[in-house]
Amino acid sequence: MKAINTQFGASSRPPLERMLKIHQAIQSGKFPNASTLAKEIEVSTKSIHRDLEFMRDRMALPIQYDSQRNGYYYSEEISAFPTLTISEGEAVALILAEKALYQYRETPFEKPLLSAIQKLKQSLNNSISFNLKEIDYGFSFQTRAEPILDLKIFDTLAKAVARREQLELNYRKPGARNPEARIVDPYHLANVNGEWFLFAFDHARKDIRKFVPARIQSIQRTGKTFERSKKFSLEKELRDSFGVHSGEGEFEVVIRFNARAADYIREKKWHESQQLRELKNGGVELKLKLSSLVEIERWILSWGGDAIAIKPKQLVEAVKESAKKILWA
Repeated sequence: MKAINTQFGASSRPPLERMLKIHQAIQSGKFPNASTLAKEIEVSTKSIHRDLEFMRDRMALPIQYDSQRNGYYYSEEISAFPTLTISEGEAVALILAEKALYQYRETPFEKPLLSAIQKLKQSLNNSISFNLKEIDYGFSFQTRAEPILDLKIFDTLAKAVARREQLELNYRKPGARNPEARIVDPYHLANVNGEWFLFAFDHARKDIRKFVPARIQSIQRTGKTFERSKKFSLEKELRDSFGVHSGEGEFEVVIRFNARAADYIREKKWHESQQLRELKNGGVELKLKLSSLVEIERWILSWGGDAIAIKPKQLVEAVKESAKKILWA
């Protein structure tokens, strides 16, 4: 795989730009000191000392101080400023990471993530040996349903999770006309299949509950902090669920897909427990072990006549009833 050596240039972030200027001044043989460098670069002497320490300790540059000449010099010959090496595959991954940030649009994470990636890209542009723009045009991520978020509420949630701050939510459950007050300890924000969910300890219910940020009418801090339970595990919460809905049951789910849909089923891993069985008619049978039937029912209906629920009986009946309601409409 082709590798790219890229020097940190004037387009990189300010600390690297300063260090490059310090390197050039030292390499000139004029024995610059912290005061002259600070005046030339227009920063404090403390910043110069920090940069010199970083260059010496982290970049392994042989910087020495000559007390007689009152300035810095290189004790060994340095041909060039240290370079950043990146492979073509890593550059492609960088572009894809930026594209994948679509799921963080209109959240507090969007700007800092994009800013970090842009700074990385800028540090490559001066001497990169292939066209980043061509790669940029070659990949994209698209989604049909974009979550609607109140940025102020989402920002409060994100900060509360990080700082372990207790919250009072005014929350409206699906189908309910009026919201209700909930005191929660916010444990985790997760993006599951493009949707955001807050996993929090609900004090009224004495258990972990899932909240959709879009359903939070208002939010405020209680002024209290909490310790996250060591028993909490996102993997445990989502285990045996087809999305985020989990229950107390254990269901062996069997769905049969016709030949038209079979390739789509074969091409994805839908669940950790899945087992596929080929059918003589070109179709495929999908077997799953789930704790809830809520999401799998909706998924089966989304396939129209290309999917048939076989087991369990309550799933078969639920799909039939939903299909009748669709026909009645």
